[in-house]
Amino acid sequence: MIIQGLTFYMFAAIAVGAGAMVVLARNPVHSVLFLILTFFTTAGLFVLIGAEFLAMILVVVYVGAVAVLFMFVVMMLDINFVEMREGFLQLMPVGVLVAIILLTELLMILGTASISPEIMAGTESIPDLADRQNTAALGDVIYTKYIYLFEAAGMILLIAMIGAIVLTHRHRPGVRKQVISKQLARTREGSVELKKVQPGQGI
Repeated sequence: MIIQGLTFYMFAAIAVGAGAMVVLARNPVHSVLFLILTFFTTAGLFVLIGAEFLAMILVVVYVGAVAVLFMFVVMMLDINFVEMREGFLQLMPVGVLVAIILLTELLMILGTASISPEIMAGTESIPDLADRQNTAALGDVIYTKYIYLFEAAGMILLIAMIGAIVLTHRHRPGVRKQVISKQLARTREGSVELKKVQPGQGI
């Protein structure tokens, strides 16, 4: 138990510190690296509580796909981060207000059990799934109790994906696009032009 407790506090401290550095780091590449570290430490916390499937999904999906995608986007796009930080002080009051609201909501949720325990006692409890495998227990909960919320989340993600494709796939004047039908209809006469080059001269 002592080793598990020390491991928990170590992973939790690293996760909180790395999460803070994601926001505070000046270099966006460093922010993505700290984000990957946060994902790994959070996966370690999932392993400690026996949720191996969630830990694997966190590493495979978020670290292997999302975080790496963020890294390539940040490194490939020529973004002027100096101009982006110019309006930081102007938006600071709004950010502080949002942080206060979120902190208040968290305190209200955490204080519900101590202030009004009858409210927590009346909530529907999740059935005991300790004797089942992690993946089977998670599937039972998601596809029975939370099936409508799960389907709604899928629809929201689908709409977001379609919206991102529509916003990025717009017509830009002066940009040549690939037309597969024209490429397949090309002939040798219309594609190849023979030039007779004189000795000592270029084309």
